[in-house]
Amino acid sequence: MATEGNLEAPTRHPLDWKNPAFYDEEKCFAELERIFDICHGCRRCVSLCGAFPTLFDLVDESKTMEVDGVDKQDYWKVIDQCYMCDLCYMTKCPYTPPHPWNLDFPHTMLRAKAIKFRKGGVKAAEKFLASTDVHGQFAGIPIVVQAANALMRTPAARGALESVAGVDREAWLPELATRRFRQAAPKARATQVVDGDKTPGKVAIFSTCYINYNEPGIGLDLLKILDHNAIPYVIVEKERCCGMPKLELGDLEAVDAAKQANIPVLARYAREGYAILAAVPSCALMFKQEIPLMYPDEADVQLVKEHVWDPFEYLMARKRDGLLKTEFPQALGRVSYQVPCHGRVQNIGRKTEEMLRMIPGTEVHTVERCSGHAGTFGVKKATHATAMKIGKPVFKAMATLKDGAAPDFISSDCPLGGHHIAQGFEVNQLGTPTLAHPLTLVRKAYGLE
Repeated sequence: MATEGNLEAPTRHPLDWKNPAFYDEEKCFAELERIFDICHGCRRCVSLCGAFPTLFDLVDESKTMEVDGVDKQDYWKVIDQCYMCDLCYMTKCPYTPPHPWNLDFPHTMLRAKAIKFRKGGVKAAEKFLASTDVHGQFAGIPIVVQAANALMRTPAARGALESVAGVDREAWLPELATRRFRQAAPKARATQVVDGDKTPGKVAIFSTCYINYNEPGIGLDLLKILDHNAIPYVIVEKERCCGMPKLELGDLEAVDAAKQANIPVLARYAREGYAILAAVPSCALMFKQEIPLMYPDEADVQLVKEHVWDPFEYLMARKRDGLLKTEFPQALGRVSYQVPCHGRVQNIGRKTEEMLRMIPGTEVHTVERCSGHAGTFGVKKATHATAMKIGKPVFKAMATLKDGAAPDFISSDCPLGGHHIAQGFEVNQLGTPTLAHPLTLVRKAYGLE
């Protein structure tokens, strides 16, 4: 068997999650042992997250100093540190398919998480934390929202939340919006449709749970950018959570339920020639990668995959078509920008950075490393400190530009990751630049209110 690294682009095999053997713990652990042995011999991913140092410490502290000396029950310590960022697969591992060793660390972790979930190993609090449509239902009810947000700022409430739900009292938490994005946004904006060589000339917005319930301003900024560029849009008629929080838990049945609700709606927009934009990278990735790998033979799933765009991927394609306005009257100064993991995994290049660099009077300092937040991982009592540790190199790298100056703005396409970085600045006393989403920055640069 060849041992040299794979020089071809990594390819993904479909996820065989409907096969009963997928949930066979003994078979899963045999595959984990095979993969862990390869990882132990390579150690290239040691700095990516907590999973690999945990594994290597277990090996180094075992009697044999090999994977066979590690108690298999300790494998769960490694599994629990994986938050499905996918960077080991996409950017580091030399043994991914088509290499004959066929190493897929993230999806083997997902298989183990699915077994744990099916066995009842996931606590009710974790399930609730991943149920974004449930706790988001209170958004848009002004009196309730104001009371809930005020309560969550009190030490007593945060202490209770830590005890009951396992949410670290020091972790940043998003507030509920007084008006949801889907309430605040015009349902459609009509104008002449101009298709480009690379892009459809009309857009359907999948609002995402976070933008709908927590930060509708990000979505409204996207709509202002589309309006400014005479791109007609509609808000997707109805939607549910994309399923990413449930995927990270291993709750594949809940992912299936979300898919059954979303795909028929999104497929209709795809057939009508819309580009489907999701402004949260994890949501776009679900429709571009994870759901297609779970349903490789479903035509509508694959159709939606081909029509989902990251907003900056779409805008830069419009620029290449000669259809994007490139006059920016407002300079932004110094911007420290972090490329989120689920943006990198989409293989679209650094489109956000590319657009920010078009703005005159703007210096962009880009950091391409995980912030450590990783969805619910960054707020749980058990993992918040680890998330802050993983993010520390990012916080430090973003704090100082090449000339030693501090940034005016810090930014990330992932809204949760952006707030995690802002908290890292505060905790590590790295200054107080303004946090702004890249879409907000572009709206500002266009001079739009």
